[in-house]
Amino acid sequence: MQYHLNGYKSGDPSVAIARDAPSSKPDVVDVLIVGCGPAGLTLATQLSAFPEITTMITDRKPGRLEVGQADGLACRSLEMFEAFGFAEKVLKESYWVNEVGFWRPNADGNGLQRADRIKDVEDDLSEMPHVILNQARVHDFYLEAMQNSACRLEPDYGRELVALTKTDDVDYPVTATFKCLDGSDASKTVRAKYVVGCDGARSVVRKSMGYALKGEAARQLWGVMDVLAVTDFPDIRLKAAIQSADNGSILIIPREGGYMVRMYIELDELQGEERAADRNVTPELLIAKAQSILAPYTLDVKEVVWWSAYEIGQRVCDWFDDVPSNARGSQMPRIFIAGDACHTHSPKAGQGMNVSMADTFNLGWKLAGVLRGQCKPVLLDTYSDERRAKAKELIDFDKDMARLFSAKPKEAEEAAQFQRYFKKHGRYTAGVETRYEQSLLTGSAAHQALATGLKTGMRFHSAPVIRLGDAKPMQLGHTLKADGRWRLIAFAASGDVGQSGADIAQLCEFASSTLIPRFTPKDADIDSLSDLRAVFQKSHEDMKVEELPQLLLPRKGKYGLIDYEKAFCPDLSSGLDIFDMRGIDREKGALLIVRPDQFVAQVLHLNAFQQIDDFFDRILVTV
Repeated sequence: MQYHLNGYKSGDPSVAIARDAPSSKPDVVDVLIVGCGPAGLTLATQLSAFPEITTMITDRKPGRLEVGQADGLACRSLEMFEAFGFAEKVLKESYWVNEVGFWRPNADGNGLQRADRIKDVEDDLSEMPHVILNQARVHDFYLEAMQNSACRLEPDYGRELVALTKTDDVDYPVTATFKCLDGSDASKTVRAKYVVGCDGARSVVRKSMGYALKGEAARQLWGVMDVLAVTDFPDIRLKAAIQSADNGSILIIPREGGYMVRMYIELDELQGEERAADRNVTPELLIAKAQSILAPYTLDVKEVVWWSAYEIGQRVCDWFDDVPSNARGSQMPRIFIAGDACHTHSPKAGQGMNVSMADTFNLGWKLAGVLRGQCKPVLLDTYSDERRAKAKELIDFDKDMARLFSAKPKEAEEAAQFQRYFKKHGRYTAGVETRYEQSLLTGSAAHQALATGLKTGMRFHSAPVIRLGDAKPMQLGHTLKADGRWRLIAFAASGDVGQSGADIAQLCEFASSTLIPRFTPKDADIDSLSDLRAVFQKSHEDMKVEELPQLLLPRKGKYGLIDYEKAFCPDLSSGLDIFDMRGIDREKGALLIVRPDQFVAQVLHLNAFQQIDDFFDRILVTV
């Protein structure tokens, strides 16, 4: 964490200096976010990093969430939390999913036996684990980050969106009307440049766009409850998938704190036009069902903390923005939807909250780049294209997962099918398999051989390094903060230690003389838009900081202080050499262009100056 660049300030460095705020809430904003769920708070937190952007986030609830429905946090979400600065808090409080137990009937059909016990996350899939934490606590961390920003952003609670219309106003073309739920029955009108609907499966924003969620329900009813219980089931503190012979299935998810556990409990199929609410499901019914599935093990529930019943359904919208299909590319999107507002599915794979947050992590930096005048408006077209494709993949995966989980295996081989499916798709459920296709933002894989483990279109896969300036062991991916900056990660060729005439020095010269002056304002820090960092092959003990190219020791801020955190070396003492771990070509080296949301946009040769220039010319605005 870097601070004191523009002068010493005592106190918590995570609390930014507050900007001058208006005395009352504005009625004209750059971005209006409707909904304080995970998607809305991810977007609000991203936008709060930019004081020049006026953001408003609203919710019909009277205050912060106290008990959340979602709880599973994939490895990729933890990587994102690191970019926002609160991953350590999540890791400290959460339950870590280390292993998974698979249970099925004994050979004679009676009772239960553990069929297998496997690692939940494969080695080197991510530096982050898969964890469980109440959604409400995740909200708290987002709210804290928003409050600590220069904007001091806080939600407007008790605001119910009743109408959303587009006007001919050139600057603020979307008008939202809210009903104030404070007992006054007053209404409030807000005009916005952009509106993002994160308002759930019954989204008012989506309905105002004339869209509907399309798909089918599986007609399978499930119950879920968080309980404090006493049991002799041995895997109660492991994630466990239990398929009984005749009584259905349970998915056990231990919760944070060491005692509470969540149970997803299979109930009977819905018939005809029957809905979940028609069954009159009660906590007592769920407890009895769980006891029958777990038999002969006992379950004595002392307290039901939270419970619900739902039917499995997979639905998705045709588009995630307001541009008609015949106008794409010629009309700028002004209204977006994210999370449950545009895709719904079952909670079995723990993807709901994770995919919703990924939606707005994708959108946030794009909105910020356009609003700050750094990126061309065409960038906003990529949100719907990229995220709808991922939602469709999730729907297909969820159908298979839900079907296999509810299967009634007649023999051991059939029962083992679910287990094999779980193992095969572990990378997907960890959130690290997302891959964006070639587009405006994603180049071809023509030079992928230069870095076989850092794939174009996929998230930057971190690895251990030693920071040269202070010999600190760290994860390289943790330098990729949610600050809207593009990264150029240069992996040096063999023998290159930054000397004059070598590839890294020439790349620094190109960036200093051409790339940065073309797109970065003269009064801004040299790395405020594009941040170049280099990883050398030699040990940090054999490198000389003073011989690095000037761009790797940039002067910044009002005092022209030197940034010593741009150069890295392999962590050779641990035996974890990033060049080997990520398949970097040692003879040629490699250059990665990394998007502000940590996805690899392009893999290139270190001297591919024209290709670098062409890539950014498509996206960035020339100053």
